[in-house]
Amino acid sequence: MKINTNVSSLTAQEAASNTNKSITNSLEKLSSGLRVNKAADDASGLAIADKLRTQATSINQGISNGNSAVALLQITDKSMAEQSTILDTIKAKLIQANTDTTSVAGRTAIAKDITKLLQQLNNIG
Repeated sequence: MKINTNVSSLTAQEAASNTNKSITNSLEKLSSGLRVNKAADDASGLAIADKLRTQATSINQGISNGNSAVALLQITDKSMAEQSTILDTIKAKLIQANTDTTSVAGRTAIAKDITKLLQQLNNIG
């Protein structure tokens, strides 16, 4: 029994296989746009990239939380400004009611207005 081998053919097949693997890796990098696609490409680079990605996600969440806090403060600021306006109006009406020229009917109307303003104040708070 005789085994025939063609060493040149086997060498060419191995070279073609290696070239095929290299082309596949290059296409994978090109299609993903990443230098490191898996740990086999660069284990330390992948670990660093994952850490940076996690940090970027954390920073973005922090920015989002900060924006939410700013929005809440703006709402609170507008609410307090409205409360201050209502209190100023109540003060002006109390001063008006306290004058000697205001009639009893006028004071009753002012009292009703103040009651409504106090209800508005309670609705805000």
